Amino acid sequence: MHKLFAAAAPALLVLAVSAAAQVKHNSRAPVDFGADVIELQDKQNRAVLSGNVSLRQAEMTLTAARMTVFYTGQVLGGKPQVSRFDASGGVVVKRPDQTARSNYAIYDLNRRVITMLGNVTLTQGGNTVNGGRLTLNLDTGRAVIDGSSVAGGASSGTGGAVTRAPSGRVTGTFSVPDRN
Repeated sequence: MHKLFAAAAPALLVLAVSAAAQVKHNSRAPVDFGADVIELQDKQNRAVLSGNVSLRQAEMTLTAARMTVFYTGQVLGGKPQVSRFDASGGVVVKRPDQTARSNYAIYDLNRRVITMLGNVTLTQGGNTVNGGRLTLNLDTGRAVIDGSSVAGGASSGTGGAVTRAPSGRVTGTFSVPDRN
């Protein structure tokens, strides 16, 4: 029985985390942002935001100490086409009834996926899941946490290596309904 539970545990965790994930996010909604400082680096097709960075799209907010905005160089309808946001430093993603925290995050607008790396915590209600990496598909609402982590020296925009965390484990607490 113990071996059966151990084999089923990863699948149960994905199901439990997926159930905790929110419904489909409007990833085509405009993105509003704010920061203490913005540095435009047009030749590199990016902008660097620093100091109390906040990004809002529909009902989702992302806050961090620093964020690099990558754009394609194409301009459609007078608007530069943003492809990705890389955030670092106390990253927090909030959606209705759900909060995720990490050291780093990448929001790939083309794939509509947020990947959070390093000391990840996902909370919803009384449920908490901790791990090294969270992948959140905004179209499906599916969230997957694993024990991978960011290798030392990675920073926003550098594409730091992802390695196996020493423990390589996902931990958490799920609330149990009162069954009186």
